[in-house]
Amino acid sequence: MSAEITSTEGSGKLWGGRFSGETDPVMEKFNASITFDRLMWEEDIFGSQVYAAGLEKVGILKPEERLLINNNLAIIAEEWRESKFILKPSDEDIHTANERRLKELIGDVAGKLHTGRSRNDQSATDTRLWLLKEAKIIQSILTYFIDVFVERASSEIDILMPGYTHLQRAQPIRWSHWLLSHGWSLKADSDRLNEIMVRINQLPLGSGALAGNPFGIDREFLAEKLNCDGVVENSLFATSGRDHVAEFLFWATLTTSHLSKWAEDLIIYNTKEFKFVTLSDAYSTGSSLMPQKKNPDSLELIRGKSGRVFGNLAGFMTVLKGLPSTYNKDLQEDKEALIDTVDTLKGVLQVAAGTLKTLTINEENCYKALSPAMLSTDVAYYLVRKGVPFREGHGLAGCCVQLAEKKGVLLTELTADDLKTVSPLFEKDVEKIWNYENSVDQYTSTGGTSRVAVLKQIEELRKWLVAQKDKK
Repeated sequence: MSAEITSTEGSGKLWGGRFSGETDPVMEKFNASITFDRLMWEEDIFGSQVYAAGLEKVGILKPEERLLINNNLAIIAEEWRESKFILKPSDEDIHTANERRLKELIGDVAGKLHTGRSRNDQSATDTRLWLLKEAKIIQSILTYFIDVFVERASSEIDILMPGYTHLQRAQPIRWSHWLLSHGWSLKADSDRLNEIMVRINQLPLGSGALAGNPFGIDREFLAEKLNCDGVVENSLFATSGRDHVAEFLFWATLTTSHLSKWAEDLIIYNTKEFKFVTLSDAYSTGSSLMPQKKNPDSLELIRGKSGRVFGNLAGFMTVLKGLPSTYNKDLQEDKEALIDTVDTLKGVLQVAAGTLKTLTINEENCYKALSPAMLSTDVAYYLVRKGVPFREGHGLAGCCVQLAEKKGVLLTELTADDLKTVSPLFEKDVEKIWNYENSVDQYTSTGGTSRVAVLKQIEELRKWLVAQKDKK
């Protein structure tokens, strides 16, 4: 008895020759990635045009065939650009869709384009090219956000406020110093992203399914044409490696955790109990029940979405942890996590920048929150300058605080005579330390909260911002 072989040529499957039966409809949907990888249509077409040039270079395509493929891929790109591309049920991914459409336009010559190429290296290439494009957009938004921090810090440098540890008032600082603390954190995130982009921009194309390309394709030529920094040197790693995805997801998680911390500070400062800042109506919402409410939903969503981004990282790392070499279908999970993280991060950064740019700082309330007890460390510093070891000075300063409490007065209301009962080293000039401006301006070392030190930070960040713009 001979087996009947049914051709699957009409099914549009790139892998159909091996199979004689139909795919279960549920499996068809379960297997497909076109709903999300369609976003990478531009990268897929660009990669195919360059690959066609590579095939011409090694004699697989004739010049006229390469030109025909290139021109019709440009037509397909225009269809995508104008939202005229019609997907069909057989289009399980963006690669299948574009190749199917190319065949409709030019016939069997389209089949030559996939020579020596696998969806494994094609998918990896599309993802890297797309991620690099999106990372550059994110970098641009992040740079703008940092600029907002710097400009506010410059224009509001004279505003003083309490600095906190354990959410307890600690020492007086400049509002600008607080702003720049987050600006520097995001600058570090930006620097990390620049480093990651170099690793993203390595080309896997030309690695085939796993073993490499048997037609002598010039991968360095492909890398140059695709504006990549180099090629992934091992074909097994090229098709299965997703370190760049994991690294970006980790970067996004770290960055959004920094944004969540910033948002939490402002949520607290925005409360009626603090009243340090007032959010603009553009980044606030009301209550459906309580008319008096003005909620900081922009900041709360930023804080909440940091958890979403972390969830994408955790989920994808769980996918990766037990995979054998080389390509496995599990790796299709990279794109949904990546796309969601990219979209979330772009939204978060834009809303964060708008929120910061439009909020109002309530200078008077910030100043009123300063309390004399916050100058107790300055008492210890005063004694240090008189030659007292810091640990001893710290203890004597505590005695001064205790004395003020015993007398029922503020620390700053203790007279020089009162203080002399604690230490004979106290003199009339001790009254100079009962001044918040003097307090903040003693921190002149690099990174401090003095006017001089904060201006230096602003200058350094402005230099960095100029360097970032020069890279574009």
